Amino acid sequence: MGCGTSDCGTCGGCGGCRREIVLTPPEAALLLRLGEVAFLPVARRRDSETPVYLEEADYSPEEYGEALAWLQLKGLARLDYDLPLRNFDYAAYGDYPLHGSAALTAAGQEAVEALEVQGAEA
Repeated sequence: MGCGTSDCGTCGGCGGCRREIVLTPPEAALLLRLGEVAFLPVARRRDSETPVYLEEADYSPEEYGEALAWLQLKGLARLDYDLPLRNFDYAAYGDYPLHGSAALTAAGQEAVEALEVQGAEA
């Protein structure tokens, strides 16, 4: 079976396809944080798909929300509004009626390990 083209990422046989993921600083921060604590609280409004994360102050809630959305789109994190964190006080998320959790996917765990071992390029 030949690969045929470049950077397709589908054959898995040649080892020559690039497996590069570009992360913004807020995405990298959240990815590393998920590598430390396994689950993070998230919330959102019923009329919006944008997640809200209020636990850190290095970036704005909007930046964290966008970062979480992109981590999910990149397949690095899973956001689940059917699984809120047990024993977590969602009081700060009072304006957001849908409470849930964020966790790494297997690809996200691989990305965390790569960041920890190789670092990140700016």
